Amino acid sequence: MKSVLRVGNICSVNDVNKVRNVVSQNEGVVACYINKENKIVEIIYDNYLLKLDDIIESIESLGYFIE
Repeated sequence: MKSVLRVGNICSVNDVNKVRNVVSQNEGVVACYINKENKIVEIIYDNYLLKLDDIIESIESLGYFIE
């Protein structure tokens, strides 16, 4: 499954790396692409192993918010 999230407070390369690392730690994530300028996170994952809510929760645990 592919999901696109808008993360409102991604501002730097450091933010991109933090989000990429936390997303990739979820079992079932196949790919993750982050566009810093548009604040978009595209995630391809196996929805049998992982729910979108789990991904969102992991991003929010770092202090980022999903718009």
